[in-house]
Amino acid sequence: MSDLPSFDRMFRLDGKVALVTGGSRGLGLHTATAFLLAGAKKVFISARKNAGPEGIDQAVEKLNKLGVSGKAVGIAANVANTDEIARLVKEVQKTDDKLDILVCNAGATWGGPFEPTPDASSQKVLDLNVRGVFNLARLFTPLLEKAGTPQDPSRIVIVSSTAGVTVPHVGEHGTIMYSVSKAAAHHLSRQLAVELGPRNITTNTVAPGFFPSKLANGLIEILGGEQELKDANPRKRLGEPADIAGVMVYLCSPAASYVNGEDICVDGGVRYAQGRQSKL
Repeated sequence: MSDLPSFDRMFRLDGKVALVTGGSRGLGLHTATAFLLAGAKKVFISARKNAGPEGIDQAVEKLNKLGVSGKAVGIAANVANTDEIARLVKEVQKTDDKLDILVCNAGATWGGPFEPTPDASSQKVLDLNVRGVFNLARLFTPLLEKAGTPQDPSRIVIVSSTAGVTVPHVGEHGTIMYSVSKAAAHHLSRQLAVELGPRNITTNTVAPGFFPSKLANGLIEILGGEQELKDANPRKRLGEPADIAGVMVYLCSPAASYVNGEDICVDGGVRYAQGRQSKL
C-alpha cells in the first residue's frame, strides 16, 4: 500500500491567505471563489476601482455571502504601477505578516492592425502583463517566504494565455504585443521557479484559452461568436468557471507542492487545431 498521509486534505487550502489581482470579475473572481470554497482563511482581491458593477466592492459582497468561514477583503490598486504594488503589500501587512498564495491575474490586451499600433498600447500591455507581474512577485516575496516550508511551499500562479504559446491573431485585429507579453509571462514563471524555489516558493503558469469574459468577448465576436469557437474546439465548448477553479486549487494545494516552473493550458486542446485561430 502506498503511503498517502492526509489524502483527504490533498486538494484543500485550509487556513491559507491568498491575494488575487484582478479578482473582482472573470477568471480572478472564479479563482477567489474557489479558494474560499476550498477552505482559505482569507482572500484579498485587488482591482483598480472599488465602485461599479465590476468593481471590488460588489465582488467582496458576493464572496462574503458564500457561507464559508473564510472571508474576502478588497484593496484597490493598479498593479501596473510599482508604487501601487508597494502600497498593496503594506495594506496586506496591516493584518497579515505572511502570504501563502499570490495569483497574478490582472492583465491588459490590445488588438489592431500592425503598422498603426500606438506605442502607448504596447506600454500598457507590457507594464501590466510583464513588469507588473515581476514586481508583484519581487515585492511580495518576503511575505511568501515567511509562509512557505519545504513540505508546503508558498505559491505564485501567473495567469497567462494560450496566446503565449501560439501565434493566434494577426492582421486587422492582431494581438501581437499581447501575445509577446504572455510569452514573456511564461518565461518569467520559469525564471521565478528557479530563483524562488530554494526559498520555498513555487511558481507556475496557467494559460487559459477562451473563457467568455469582458476581456475576451470582443475577440470572440470577431472570430465568429461563441458557437463557431465551440464547434472548432476538440471539447466542443468554451471555458467555464469550474475549469479555472479546478486548476487553481490544484496548483495551490498540497497536491502540487512539488510542481514548479510548469505551464498548464486550459483551452480544451484547441491550440492544437492548427491554423484555426489565425484566420484573421
